[in-house]
Amino acid sequence: MDSTDLERHVNRPGRADLVKQVREKINELKIDYIYYQFISVTGRIVGKGVPADHWETIAERGFQLVYGSTANLFIDRYGEYIGYGPEAMELVGIPDPETFCQLPWDKRVARVYCTCFRNREERVDPGAHLTSDCRGNLRIIHDEFSEKHNGLHLRHGMEPEMMWLKRGEDGMPDGGFSNPYCYHIDQFESLRPVFMKVIEYSRFMGLDMIQGDHEDAPGQLELNFTFDDAMRTCDRLSTYRQICAQVARENNLIACFMTKPFMGVSASGCHTNMSLWTGGEETQNHLGNDPLNGMEGCYTYRKGGENKFMPDTDDPQLPGQIGLYSVAGVMKHLDALTALGCSTVNSYRRLWDTGFWAPVYKDWGYQNRTTALRISAPGRFEFRAVDSMVNPYLLCAGLLKAFDDGIVNELDPGKPENRNIYEAMEEGKEVTKLPMSLGEAIEALKNDDAIMSALPDEMGKVFLHYKEDEWAKFMATVTNWDMETYLDCLP
Repeated sequence: MDSTDLERHVNRPGRADLVKQVREKINELKIDYIYYQFISVTGRIVGKGVPADHWETIAERGFQLVYGSTANLFIDRYGEYIGYGPEAMELVGIPDPETFCQLPWDKRVARVYCTCFRNREERVDPGAHLTSDCRGNLRIIHDEFSEKHNGLHLRHGMEPEMMWLKRGEDGMPDGGFSNPYCYHIDQFESLRPVFMKVIEYSRFMGLDMIQGDHEDAPGQLELNFTFDDAMRTCDRLSTYRQICAQVARENNLIACFMTKPFMGVSASGCHTNMSLWTGGEETQNHLGNDPLNGMEGCYTYRKGGENKFMPDTDDPQLPGQIGLYSVAGVMKHLDALTALGCSTVNSYRRLWDTGFWAPVYKDWGYQNRTTALRISAPGRFEFRAVDSMVNPYLLCAGLLKAFDDGIVNELDPGKPENRNIYEAMEEGKEVTKLPMSLGEAIEALKNDDAIMSALPDEMGKVFLHYKEDEWAKFMATVTNWDMETYLDCLP
């Protein structure tokens, strides 16, 4: 009988066969080396590399890495390690074989995502799920939500804007590669060698790439991929970031996911479109890959079923009842969710730099880009207070908690606002702003029990330690703005 979370995960039905299938893929694709990777508190990909000879051993026993790797192994402003001290034991990372995939830029190497557990020898909760593993948390929270709500599950798509920057002789950014002309094909064409390679690599690894364009800022592209269930979409966004980093190396560029590297032009958002579904089937989209370059799970999409956000009245602009409850839940918890969607000091440069359609006011409407939430099309709504630095696993867990509150308590979002929010305010409507700094958003998160439950136990401690320290470091930093503003202000 399996007595720990770790053992139950290793011995879950069907996994042993998947482990054997990975060995067949290793032999077929001539894989020599494997990246075993998981996601840190900030969305960074961390882990270890191991020769492929040891696949079966790692699949069963896992690898060990310090607990503090979930916090990037960074120290705070006092010189203390964030989340875990050097005396802490080591986590156990167990690979999820369905995520195994070859890397297109070096076909000797593959990657596999992992779930993290407490050490087997811990005196308290040995082998338990590691609660600072944001990816593992999302799986648990999503499963609990689905069981509670009769099979409802989240499907979402994310629209990652980012900027391709020129690399100067010193290795630092030297401006955006292209001119800041939104939707101009000529500027898009200037980055064709880059985006075509990104698309090639993405399709190789199971991302069904759809539309793309040049955005408003220098070197800014948005390349989108098909929506899917929560975990696979988050994994694909993480994979997409890895791919962009590699293409940047190949072209001597910088793949910049920083929210706002330039003033006076648009920042990089990551609008998140969501819907809740029941049913559906797992379908394969091989994307022209024959044979597949990894396990079928990398090329699997959930299709069909019933979209519970679809209108159920004569008004095509209003979502169905479950959708309305869910919108209301997000509206209620919007302040706390901002800490997850806009998770860096730099995120709030996007909200303060006026005139670029960034969401600032807490309201919702149909196709209304001046509000934080909008019904972007029948059957889905878009959370706009999300930027390109987001940790998608944390955000989705928080959204599920907001949905749950809305559905359980049958919350009312109020009437949608279809006027320009600024004009509506001039006409007398009272609307409050989102948190306008990381510090304000963190305080809102700390005071919201529902959203904090999306960061259970050690995850909450690590996130708050990391982000409160980030805010404190910023507040203690003397910048060029300080010097320019105050150096000659007296006498």
